[in-house]
Amino acid sequence: MFKSSIMMLRNTLTRKKALVIIAAISFFLLFIHLHQGYRTGSYSLPTFANQHAGRPPIGAYVDSWEALEKSLATHHPKCDPLERTGKATVIRFNPKAETPLVDLLKMSDVNVEAMRHAHTGYVDEIKSQHPELVYAKNSRGIVTTAGGTYFPVVVISIRMLRRTGSRLPVEVFLMAQSEYEEEICNVVLPGLNAKCIILSDIVDAIPHSVEISHYQLKIFAILFSTYEEVIFLDADSLPLHDPETLLKSHPFRETGMVTWPDFWYSTASEKYYVISSQPRPLTSYRATSETGEILISKKTHAATLLLVAYYNYYGPTHYYLLLSQGAAGEGDKETFLAAADVLGQPYYAVSEPVKEIGHWNPDRQTIEGSAMVQYDPGEDSRLIKQGIYRVNDPSIAPAIRAFFVHANFPKFNPSTIFNNGGPTRHRNGTDTSAWTDNRATVERLGIDVEKHFWEEIVWTACNLERIFRDWKEKTDICANAERYWKSVFEGR
Repeated sequence: MFKSSIMMLRNTLTRKKALVIIAAISFFLLFIHLHQGYRTGSYSLPTFANQHAGRPPIGAYVDSWEALEKSLATHHPKCDPLERTGKATVIRFNPKAETPLVDLLKMSDVNVEAMRHAHTGYVDEIKSQHPELVYAKNSRGIVTTAGGTYFPVVVISIRMLRRTGSRLPVEVFLMAQSEYEEEICNVVLPGLNAKCIILSDIVDAIPHSVEISHYQLKIFAILFSTYEEVIFLDADSLPLHDPETLLKSHPFRETGMVTWPDFWYSTASEKYYVISSQPRPLTSYRATSETGEILISKKTHAATLLLVAYYNYYGPTHYYLLLSQGAAGEGDKETFLAAADVLGQPYYAVSEPVKEIGHWNPDRQTIEGSAMVQYDPGEDSRLIKQGIYRVNDPSIAPAIRAFFVHANFPKFNPSTIFNNGGPTRHRNGTDTSAWTDNRATVERLGIDVEKHFWEEIVWTACNLERIFRDWKEKTDICANAERYWKSVFEGR
């Protein structure tokens, strides 16, 4: 009996050992396959060594989150979720003209005062003794969020990042363990000096009353990232140049926070300014924010980030409605500058207007955009310091350098981008470039960004077609991407 038990134990250990060896060999072969790589055109990425800063222990993040969650719960808005009477209409921003604010919230004076009291209490607390933010000192890196259908998109974007020569480490935050994909997180991303971090390992370590999801992920990814100086990029934001240069530029070094504009006037409710104890600014003061790209220092702007956390923790029920009133893109986008304004912390809001690129719609006489172009804050700042405001008159100075293309709608996931027409199909049913207008903006990008983008889309489709979990039941992803590439870009 004893010998039989020993034999069974040995057999079990042998099987486990064999499975470990098989898994290791599988990952090794995948790694070799990926780094030999499928090559579209003549470009292939170099191999990037893993250069991540030493991440503080998870217990430090859990302790910080426990203190923060306690403060967030203590200063709950003290009223039921807000309701709207309608959705705010977006109007294209014009710094030379005012537009009236329309209040669409059902809110009694009693509830406004309850929220004002809670807001004041939270602000007073973070000013006097806020929870310490956790980060590796003197570190900098890129933070993003992904998972599910966004995994292919973020791999493509990180490959575009590496084409700029950037070697900054990247942390890809996933909401839960269920979104973790071993081959992507253990092989594909490390080869690009990127790593997966599971947010729920931190936030679910202690009880909390609000479920964190969707737009709320951004601020908690920043808070629980490794880096002191953070470049946050949406999964579909494509840098055209090495973004580390932005952390060395005057706007960031002087302020510690840089943001980019959206197309629209503010649609904030006047009640928000009562609640936050601020005078309402003129609507021509600045455009709304587009937070697909943010630069922020956790060292200098800890208080701002903690107030952003408050606005997002209670965002879906209260503050998103107060700051946007249902307007296009409602979510975290207005919470960053709103928090900095309340606390009087410095920031640089790029004034160069965002430009859309996409297709011209002759029926509507407008561009139907599938991407947004954002500009270099360093060049923008140099003009502003000379008293030159291109936002008022674009003819006053040459166009400044484009820095990001935010390919935000629809997502350029090769398993779905060809569905139901979309930006890759001309009105006559033929294949077409997705970015045919605004032609002047496209030409000023300096490189054939769309061609480079599709090189990485095809690489991802053809190397990882059977790797992404979301693609397991789909067919012809590589074939469709290659067909489109040959139709539109071959020889271009």
